[in-house]
Amino acid sequence: MTIPLLRKRRVRVQTTAFPLLLAPSRAAPADQLPLTAPPPPSPQEYQLYDALRFAVPVVDAAIHKIVRLTGGFRLTAADADAQAVLDRFSDHVPVNGCGISLQLFADQMLDSLLTYGNAVGELLPDENGVPCALRTAHPAVLRLTADKDGDCRYQIVQPDGKAVPLKYPERILFAALDPPAGSQYGVSVLRGLPAVSRILLRIFECVGQNYDRAGNIRYAVTYKPDGASAPFAKEHAQAIADTWRDGIRSAKYGEVQDFIAVGDVDIRVIGSENQLFDTNVPVRQLLEQIVSKLSIPPFLLGLSWSSTERMSAQQADILTSELEYFRRLLSPVLRRIGKDVLRGAGFDLEPQIAWDNINLQDETELAEARLKNAQAHEIELRNQEKCEMRME
Repeated sequence: MTIPLLRKRRVRVQTTAFPLLLAPSRAAPADQLPLTAPPPPSPQEYQLYDALRFAVPVVDAAIHKIVRLTGGFRLTAADADAQAVLDRFSDHVPVNGCGISLQLFADQMLDSLLTYGNAVGELLPDENGVPCALRTAHPAVLRLTADKDGDCRYQIVQPDGKAVPLKYPERILFAALDPPAGSQYGVSVLRGLPAVSRILLRIFECVGQNYDRAGNIRYAVTYKPDGASAPFAKEHAQAIADTWRDGIRSAKYGEVQDFIAVGDVDIRVIGSENQLFDTNVPVRQLLEQIVSKLSIPPFLLGLSWSSTERMSAQQADILTSELEYFRRLLSPVLRRIGKDVLRGAGFDLEPQIAWDNINLQDETELAEARLKNAQAHEIELRNQEKCEMRME
């Protein structure tokens, strides 16, 4: 028996076209590049982040922790008179009509930056053009567009959805968190958490439903009449039910009544054979995803996953770098405010920002560090004195 040879067939493989593979070998001129910016975040996305902070307390607590841990600052200037102007403005500037201080404005800007990925503020001048107040706004009311020169233009979104150019765009204070390539809008730190939080909320809802069903103990009272009492079974069951109901009702007022019945009466707790599901493992896995996205140590949020939970030096360094990154995002906005304030007061100076030291270490370690610094300083003074004596 001979086996016929298989004929060779040409198989056409359909490949997916990747943009990088199909890109031209030589770069196109700048005026021919398709500079299409990604669409701005939709109002529904902002509403989703608001609902997420409202529904998951851990997310809201983590954002507040980041804002507080970022710390305070002070605008500084080289001139003493200019420094007095900056201090007076920082301590007494109105914010949104009812708040006071530049620190409050920075906290609100950082809160919006973390939640929505974008923060919008406005520097309000008086009749003489001198900055006198600050105001924050929801980022959904601002639309950003880039022209051919690379400048950013601000537009305000009307209630009907139409974007209108601002009358005073020079007053706008804007900051974005990790904007992607080709976009002026930032990305919220909460992006990616709605899917995880949805599963977490579903687990909590199921736990609540299970406790509604099995958490409130209910009893099943079964009466089995014998042959002699069978004709009066209905009356006996009604009497047992009334007595049981009176005993349960009296327990609300602290009175204990014994239940006495004649015959074969069986009392059991409904659902006592079943056990509630253990949700510790899935809830912890979901919370780990949330905590890793927010870059906050678990024990700062009340999550004790270890018997000796504490912040290590490596965790403190990582968290410090995260907080310094948020400071770098706010620094240009704060420097611009200080520069406009000094310019309105007649000073042509460039202000600087002096941030407070981030203290995330234990007091014992700080005390040891101060002691070692003092000892090193003492040794340096001794060496300096010896060198001066030798030179003499």
